[in-house]
Amino acid sequence: MNAVGPGGVVGAGGAVGVDSFTTASLDALHSELDRLERVVVAFSGGADSAFLAKVANDRLGREQVLCVTAVSPSLSPEEERDCRSLAEEWGLRWVEAPTSELEDTAYSANGPDRCARCKTALMDALLPLAVSESDGSRPAAVVLGVNLDDLCDYRPGQAAAASSGAQFPLVTSGFNKRDVREWSRRLGLRTWDKPAAACLASRVPYGTRVTIETLASIRDAESALRRLGLRQFRVRHHGPLARIEVELSELTDAIDRREEIVRLVKAAGYVYVSLDLEGFRSGSSNEILVPAAGAKESR
Repeated sequence: MNAVGPGGVVGAGGAVGVDSFTTASLDALHSELDRLERVVVAFSGGADSAFLAKVANDRLGREQVLCVTAVSPSLSPEEERDCRSLAEEWGLRWVEAPTSELEDTAYSANGPDRCARCKTALMDALLPLAVSESDGSRPAAVVLGVNLDDLCDYRPGQAAAASSGAQFPLVTSGFNKRDVREWSRRLGLRTWDKPAAACLASRVPYGTRVTIETLASIRDAESALRRLGLRQFRVRHHGPLARIEVELSELTDAIDRREEIVRLVKAAGYVYVSLDLEGFRSGSSNEILVPAAGAKESR
């Protein structure tokens, strides 16, 4: 259940909260979409890309908007299914596009530029679709659900996508994360309070090789914990050890259910199971990178 408190609407478990104030203008986003005319939306199903896809579809029309979900071993099965469900619910023109980032040795090596390698693979999949969506004079614009808050994070993938021609309509029209969630709520989109998500490879520490087997263990562990009812969490991979981050509001419950959590995570292939007492924090994998600079990526 969602509740309304003094500060506004609070998501289930207290994981997400927005107030009813926003300075972002939906008209500004409409104007930016009008300028682009035809778009290919990188559609992960998260709050940002879902909002962008729905608004674009409503504004430009179904035939002018193609929503594309990149499918690879780093995409959780729950996210893939939700993309399909959203496309059906909203009448989106939607396709899946396989990406092959694991074939890139630089991606698998998992250096700090891993996200850039991933976005390069994404753009390699989207650009041919943008050409096929051409109106005869120019390709459709490839658009990503990047918002203003993302510009403050360590996200090398954004630069890689931009260098390949991607555009960020939420940025150019002045939307931050709070604006996206608030406007999504106003429009009645069920994604308004969807927990933050990131690809499964983001759970692997820099310098640890990303493999299909590693991604499968993370996938199975997180799927099991999601079925258990946890909402905002990560299973961070440290070889045989799984370090679990949960929202602080769910920490006591996680401790109370430790035996069940241990059983489920070990069944996914881990030998040791730990609970991070600092709780869930987006970007914690980047804490090893120049902490003084506040570097952070949505990992």
